[in-house]
Amino acid sequence: MVHYGGITIEWLGHATIRISDGETVAYIDPGRYGVLDGYPGGDGDVVCVTHDHHYDSDAIRRVAREDATVVAFEGINSHRIGRDVERLAALPYDRRTVDDESDIAVGDVIVRTTAAYNEPDGPHVRASGEPYHPKGLGCGYHVTIGGVRLFYPGDTDVLEGHDRLDVDVLCPPIGGAVTMDRHEAADLAVALDPDLVVPVHYDTFEAIETDAKAFAAELAARAVPVALDGYSSLR
Repeated sequence: MVHYGGITIEWLGHATIRISDGETVAYIDPGRYGVLDGYPGGDGDVVCVTHDHHYDSDAIRRVAREDATVVAFEGINSHRIGRDVERLAALPYDRRTVDDESDIAVGDVIVRTTAAYNEPDGPHVRASGEPYHPKGLGCGYHVTIGGVRLFYPGDTDVLEGHDRLDVDVLCPPIGGAVTMDRHEAADLAVALDPDLVVPVHYDTFEAIETDAKAFAAELAARAVPVALDGYSSLR
């Protein structure tokens, strides 16, 4: 758990993070790959989901309060997901659907969205040349909670406009293969100059294994603070 500016940020594994200002709790992309096995949950006021790959209805039920609001990208389609999941409409929560240019308030939390995709002529494509995350599949989230602005780009390359956001905390994917890698994420962090970087989406499986400590060291050398499990270069 990392403390910054009156909020706590926890990377729970793979793409799952929990953010709290002591009164309101938000989760982004909860679940998948057993990251919530044994996790108590049940405290989420706002649950944000970026795209099909991270839609996990059981995980949402695990982390959400009874009166929670689920914010989900409009393109999420349970019929297209090759896993046993409930339809989003079947979940017993208030729901807000967003595109990749939304700006909404959910209680005291401001949720803005950003584009998230792999460039078709970039390095993060399948052998067929199809992007792992084509444009229109999902979004990233820029969440303001307790006055702290946290940017979670989602499963994406670094895209035009990402480096112009106002960000206090950056939570980039660093695993590469299907998203930006640690070097691209480091360059984005330098451009944004946040007060803290908490990386996600790495080491879950072989394709996205990376050297997180090398990522942290690279940013520390460039005067950008990073927090990992067991490591922090906070100013």
